[in-house]
Amino acid sequence: MFRSFALAVLAAAIMAGVDAVKLRVSETVGAASSPHMYGVMFEDINYSGDGGLYAELIRNRAFQGTTSVSPFTAVGGAKVATVTTTPLSSALPRSMTVTGGSGTVGFSNPGWWGIDIKVQPYTGSFYVRGDYTGTFKASFQSATGEVLGSVEIASASTASGWTQHNFTLIPSKAAGDSKNTFTVTYDAAGVKGGSLNFNLISVFPPTFKNRPNGLRRDLMGALAELNPSLLRFPGGNNMEGQSPPNHWKWQNTIGPLKDRPGRQGTWNYPNTDGLGLVEYMQWCEDLNLEPLLATFAGLYLGKNVIAQNALQPYVDDFMNELEFLMGDTSTKYGALRASLGYPTPWKVNFVEVGNEDDLNNGKDSYNSYRYKMFYNAIKAKYPNMTIIASFETTMSGLPADAAKDYHTYNQPNKMINDFTKFDRYDRAHKVIVGEYANINKDSAKDMWANRPLYPWWRGSVAEAVLAIGAERNGDVVIGLTYAPLFCNLNANQWVPDLIAYNADPSQTVLSTSHAVIKLLSNTRITNLLSTTGSDPPKPLYYAAGINSKTGSRILKAAVYESRAAVPVTVTFTGVTAGTTATLKILTAPNENSNNAVGAASVVQTVAQTLTAAADGSFTYSLPDMSVSVLEVKAAA
Repeated sequence: MFRSFALAVLAAAIMAGVDAVKLRVSETVGAASSPHMYGVMFEDINYSGDGGLYAELIRNRAFQGTTSVSPFTAVGGAKVATVTTTPLSSALPRSMTVTGGSGTVGFSNPGWWGIDIKVQPYTGSFYVRGDYTGTFKASFQSATGEVLGSVEIASASTASGWTQHNFTLIPSKAAGDSKNTFTVTYDAAGVKGGSLNFNLISVFPPTFKNRPNGLRRDLMGALAELNPSLLRFPGGNNMEGQSPPNHWKWQNTIGPLKDRPGRQGTWNYPNTDGLGLVEYMQWCEDLNLEPLLATFAGLYLGKNVIAQNALQPYVDDFMNELEFLMGDTSTKYGALRASLGYPTPWKVNFVEVGNEDDLNNGKDSYNSYRYKMFYNAIKAKYPNMTIIASFETTMSGLPADAAKDYHTYNQPNKMINDFTKFDRYDRAHKVIVGEYANINKDSAKDMWANRPLYPWWRGSVAEAVLAIGAERNGDVVIGLTYAPLFCNLNANQWVPDLIAYNADPSQTVLSTSHAVIKLLSNTRITNLLSTTGSDPPKPLYYAAGINSKTGSRILKAAVYESRAAVPVTVTFTGVTAGTTATLKILTAPNENSNNAVGAASVVQTVAQTLTAAADGSFTYSLPDMSVSVLEVKAAA
């Protein structure tokens, strides 16, 4: 069946005038390819932390960064408002007061544009201050008012201080949709003084790996499908902050939630910092990722630059962060880590100084003193650490062991030009493609305007061309991380994105680019193999290598804008007749196809088993606008 199909496609290709590609791949094992080639980059944008990957279900749970009580609403004739008269902690000065009403009163919260309810345990807590004798009832309710599950909690509330109330709520039935609310009610007659104050109202579903204060299972599962090996965090622009003092501060993201003040994020909404430094490191543990830790380097997005004579405290702060992560418990910050329940140090091999510091009036100061001050301090204590500069254009005096960061947001016809970028690269310095994505169609005159909501197939194939070009230079390219990673469909500041979601896990959209990365990442090249023969390099873009763990030979390829299918003959030196290979090909109905909510994936996968001919070669054809992986099993 496959042979007949291949011959038919070959005949059609010949008639269309498409040249056959004949390749011979050496059996001599070449340079080692980076083990971190396919990674992920997290930027708290599009509500991708709070309201996204971070599994907290309650929105505005601690009134951080806002004076508004929204989206909380009163229940039973009561009134709700924020007050600062009774702070829960110095980090959380605002609370919600519930006053008035009679009978059953309280408050309700709709979550992050809804709450998904299943028959499973939800763990929650809230702090209360006020004299109340009786019980609280925590419940989930549907949009029609149906109670889906509830639990009663005996009150320990007093007027003299804050008391935390913990509960586990197991709904009696699952909801038909995500238009549900979380409600806490109590008997107004049991309140002395007419009001109660509440703060840090929190509810979590079961989390990935059952981590307390953890991450959404479904979204972490979508990431796990990518088989990533590196995490670049805590973001780019959101790490920098818009203006002083709103850059990301690691020490404000650790410890109990009541001690995390949060901050105004770069993307027009506050961050709770519930997803903090420890949670990032646990994310790395749970998906076996290499952490790439970025630090604020003295440049805000609003073009504020920290002067040279004022920068040292920021350098010291990053050194303290590294000590917190890696220091022995005998050190000040290593002991702090242990006191929070993490006595075993983590390991960080890659750090990045700043983010896109060639922009926003930052390049001169970065070249002059900012990068060097961080580099010198880090190298003095961690001589084997790779220290990445935050851009890859010309830098003066970049140390020989430093790496660079290349970001590219583009249109498909331009992105494919980067296939040979790393062939020509200054190999004195390694590079990471820290952010990449096609963000608009080739027809768009303004690449930044009217961008599509979802990645589309043509753009995804062009991204594959970039990725394969990087992978064939895996000795110099550390890895690639698509950006942005996540997008809440109810509130986005940037499109398109790799994974789109809302409160209902059944509506999560894994993009066409997700499918491409999944294919390329799940068959890893550990060492490069040289290739001879016809080398267009277009319309077939390819990289060859071997996986030293399995012995498999691998050819990854993308076909971009051919007139017809491309006939391919590949001979792997040392492969004998009868050796089998697996060929996986991704295509889509047309180049503008995209995945969307409620629809089946447009990405079509064809998997075939091939057998080597008498000369050890494999012959097949690749459709136009396709991405493929040929994996040749170890020779018999």
